[in-house]
Amino acid sequence: MGWASAYIAKLQAGETVQFRPRGNSMQGRIESGQLCTVEPIHESVQVNDIVLCKAGGQQYLHIVKAIQGERFQIGNNKGHINGWVGRNAIYGRLIRVE
Repeated sequence: MGWASAYIAKLQAGETVQFRPRGNSMQGRIESGQLCTVEPIHESVQVNDIVLCKAGGQQYLHIVKAIQGERFQIGNNKGHINGWVGRNAIYGRLIRVE
């Protein structure tokens, strides 16, 4: 169970969620503590989408950096790459930051 488990469960049930992530890995796109609204994925995931996902056993609100077929490379806004995930490890897409 990670920081986003409850939000992931709601997204899987078709609900849109809001939360305030903490940390600086997305600084410049999302500042620590800003209110983020994430909706379930209704269409295809694109490069530069910010997604709530699980990579390497950790939960992230990070960027899709590249796509190869059904694989998605996840990374933060500081140049770090978390790794490649399948579509089943992406739970929602960021639609608003306040």
